[in-house]
Amino acid sequence: MTTVTVQIPDDWPATEERARAVQDELRARVVRDEPGPPPGTGRVTGVDVAYDDGRDVVVAAAVVLDAATLAVVAEATAVGRISFPYVPGLLAFREIPTVLAALEALPVPPGLVVCDGYGLAHPRRFGLASHLGVLTDLPTIGVAKNPFTFTYDDPDATRGSTAPLLAGAEEVGRAVRTRDGVKPVFVSVGHRTSLDNACAHTLALACAYRLPETTRRADALCRAALRAATDYSA
Repeated sequence: MTTVTVQIPDDWPATEERARAVQDELRARVVRDEPGPPPGTGRVTGVDVAYDDGRDVVVAAAVVLDAATLAVVAEATAVGRISFPYVPGLLAFREIPTVLAALEALPVPPGLVVCDGYGLAHPRRFGLASHLGVLTDLPTIGVAKNPFTFTYDDPDATRGSTAPLLAGAEEVGRAVRTRDGVKPVFVSVGHRTSLDNACAHTLALACAYRLPETTRRADALCRAALRAATDYSA
């Protein structure tokens, strides 16, 4: 496994005003008229991030799976300093530099990227999955653990049931039941995928647990890497 150290880019936004301006600029480049790769084919990569705010350390992990078997193909982590303060709606600016570095360190192309978070289901319609997708031009989706500020009717209790995730009358994603009788996850388009396809990928990846295997494995890897990084720096 590869681990890289990340520097915050010199031109990285330093204020909320500048970060929102960057969001506005990049949001116009999101591609929403492509279906994305078929579920169960090629590779699919989970990305996740862990922080130690007290030590100003952020770690990102990228785990590539074979989409058909869910076997791990490759892994990479990146360690850096936290690149932006905590501001709701602007969390991608804390994560993007290390996530990009982890993806770039992979020895194989990542295929579809699954983010533990949001894409279109975001107050400014530009969450981490969309931001990452535009910067890499990879197909991306967001699979979140909660609905953020959006509303939904509870899907039927059976696995595979869905319900629209709504901002007023606008469908920004879907609540997807990945396990019978278990709380749904919240799926949204990031870049170069359709919502139907994003939901199908989520179900294909969540074959044994509520969360997709991409998220489970990336979460475990970034937590382990954070422990190693902070133990070293103690």
